[in-house]
Amino acid sequence: MRIFENLNYDFISKKNIAYILSIGLFALGLISAIIRGFQFGIDFKGGTEIVLQFDKPVDIGNVRTDVENIGLGNMEVKTFGSETGVMIRTEEQVIPANIFPRVVSYINNEIEKKFPGLDRQIVDSTANSITYQFANKDTTDDVIDALFASGFQSGKVSEEPSNNQMVVRAGIADWIKENLNQKINDNDFIVLKEDIVGPKIGAELKRDAVLAIFFALLVILVYLGFRFKFIFAFGAVTALFHDTLITLGLFSLLYGLVPGLNLEIDITIVAAFLTLIGYSINDTVIVFDRIRENIKIHKTKPINEIINTSISQTMSRTVLTGGTTLLTVFVLLIFGGEVLRAFAFTLFFGIIIGTYSSIFVASALVYEYSIKYKKKLEF
Repeated sequence: MRIFENLNYDFISKKNIAYILSIGLFALGLISAIIRGFQFGIDFKGGTEIVLQFDKPVDIGNVRTDVENIGLGNMEVKTFGSETGVMIRTEEQVIPANIFPRVVSYINNEIEKKFPGLDRQIVDSTANSITYQFANKDTTDDVIDALFASGFQSGKVSEEPSNNQMVVRAGIADWIKENLNQKINDNDFIVLKEDIVGPKIGAELKRDAVLAIFFALLVILVYLGFRFKFIFAFGAVTALFHDTLITLGLFSLLYGLVPGLNLEIDITIVAAFLTLIGYSINDTVIVFDRIRENIKIHKTKPINEIINTSISQTMSRTVLTGGTTLLTVFVLLIFGGEVLRAFAFTLFFGIIIGTYSSIFVASALVYEYSIKYKKKLEF
């Protein structure tokens, strides 16, 4: 299947319009980034992410209401995977000090319910655990088993035969679970996972993400400099910066404005940007390859005509491959669920902007170089 088979369009003549459009989009994103900033996920700013799995479909609005006033600050609650999965995010890494005594009371009530009047003593406590001491080893083992069966993360302090101490973890997930158990009586659930990211780790991940994108662009610059000429490499990498910065600007510009689309920047989004860089450079290299072939064939032809012809010749391939990819990503954007929606958004708009930049930015920069320095491109 071929489309645009006999296309003969003067793309270079529209470069100034393209420059204005690119500068406008970049300026909007920059202004929004200065005024509104970016919203970072748990991966980068630290916090706790908990995933719950219910036996039956759950109303996400009710869950959000149930956990919004339990002392953990602002919480993000959304569907995870299906109607029975719920993801809860909070910036807290440990239970706040004012809430901790209530957690201890909750654990004590559970022990009292299963072992009425049992003699016990709290011998140690940290920000996320409580250590109990009982009369003997057998009692300790029985309490550990009973609490574990009730969903608590309980265990022995040591494996010594005479051990009579038990440690019970008191994490964010435990506090959320305790509150939801009181309010949701007809739909059992379990904690699938609880991920805790400290602020130091978040800062390191943020730095590593920036370095990953920077070195990806640097390696591409070096590779294309050897494969083509430096001006081609410069044009391609400039186009990649163009794609990345404009797409990043959309994250700041559209955050909170599109219902159901959570545009937080996390590790998944960094992966999407690296995928976008790979896709966009592939499209640009296809155009540059055709320009190089046509320069060898038409040695006396003006460079603007060669570039226009090369883009026209590759337009069929660009539209078919880009359109197929966009269709797939669009389906993922609509039906992929809230967890994958931001990833799909990044690829969807990134592919559109990347295709546009391959035609109107990368190639135009090669043309500008040739005209400004009056250098004939030869291979």
